[in-house]
Amino acid sequence: MNGTRQGRALVIGGGLAGITAALRLADAGLKVTLAEARPRLGGLAFSFQRGVLTVDNGQHVFLRCCTAYRGLLQRLGVRDEVMIQPRLDVPVRDVNTGREGSISRDPLPVPLHLGRGLLRYPHLSLAERAATGRAALALKRLDLADPALDRRSFADWLREHGQSARAVEALWDLVGVATLNATAEESSLALAAMVFKTGLLTDPGASDIGFAKVPLGRIHDDMARAALNRAGVRVLLRTRAAQITPGPDARHEVQLEGERLDGGAETLRDLDAVVLAVPQDAAHDLLPPGSLDEPEALLKIGYAPILNVHVVYDRPVLDGPFLAALGSPIQWVFDRTAHSGLRGPGQYLALSQSAVRTEIDEPVAVLRQRYLPALERLLPRAREAEVTEFFVTRERTATFAPTPGNGALRPGPATGTPGVHLAGAWTATGWPATMESAVRSGTAAARNVLRELR
Repeated sequence: MNGTRQGRALVIGGGLAGITAALRLADAGLKVTLAEARPRLGGLAFSFQRGVLTVDNGQHVFLRCCTAYRGLLQRLGVRDEVMIQPRLDVPVRDVNTGREGSISRDPLPVPLHLGRGLLRYPHLSLAERAATGRAALALKRLDLADPALDRRSFADWLREHGQSARAVEALWDLVGVATLNATAEESSLALAAMVFKTGLLTDPGASDIGFAKVPLGRIHDDMARAALNRAGVRVLLRTRAAQITPGPDARHEVQLEGERLDGGAETLRDLDAVVLAVPQDAAHDLLPPGSLDEPEALLKIGYAPILNVHVVYDRPVLDGPFLAALGSPIQWVFDRTAHSGLRGPGQYLALSQSAVRTEIDEPVAVLRQRYLPALERLLPRAREAEVTEFFVTRERTATFAPTPGNGALRPGPATGTPGVHLAGAWTATGWPATMESAVRSGTAAARNVLRELR
């Protein structure tokens, strides 16, 4: 930056990646504007009001190893609004056998911390447990920097290492579908290995599960806006970027459109940096020509959907904050009663259904006929309870698709147009499409901006 002129940056997109990048750039002394097309911040981790219920659009949990996301929570001043399990404990119930066990750990060094939990896991035979332990040790030895891992499916690797179909269903997919939004057949070995190595095979507490004690909108919208305001960031909601026009000396102008702008449009000129913290197809449409060697690669990354089924009963039917299911169309069920503001004796449950390409567009009536009987099988007390509300939320583009080969399509923060940078969970963070990946991408983009400017 020349002289005493204050650098100017525009962040396009107000999800976790955009919030992170804007805060980082403002902290470094830049004059930052953040433009978000929606009427709120938070991207796909948000809340909305439905009658008396405050509803999260999905069950966005995180792990203790998600250090970047936890750092953002600290920056927003909301560390007390989340909780993390003191020790990993995931109850798993098989509706066919009636058995219930748990995926848990002990306070022991890796990999001994998982030994007792695996030995006691009732959903696998003794031989399957032994084979799973051997596969976990082999997984730990994989080099995540090896590009060949991205070209293989996780399922192929599991079969090669003696994993039965039951072991895949009762363990590997139980965890993998929730974190990758894809089955082992649909997942690249690179991303699956990253999830299991980082979450289960690095630090004993890495896999402890964290979740918000308040609606996500409180954290990712209300508190994020407050933090951005304190940092001096100008936040424009209901505002989209129409075009980026590169200028001389790597300074650009961007045409913004929004109903709250004076005259419905505004052009920001003399920008030192533009961060595109938007989905991959939106980034493709906004990037100036020549920014990427193969811009069409962004359109090949693809998306994977998530369906959330919301059920309110007139009485409690689930003990504990969550439960994973086997032998059922239900994957995970969460108790959202306290978070939602529901009053009285009822209980509000949310079913998080990942990798549901065939279900995402099914009518609510069909989903009701499928999931209410499944809940009654999983939770016997639901058979005597009355359903007072049933609705669904659908995120058809919830995450990027973690299929084999997609890793090679994910770009880093830098582009071939100086001053234009990329952020988003879909960029090359090494992580799957999680809140952690989004925050890491925003940090990487901001660092890239500052490195380029200085």
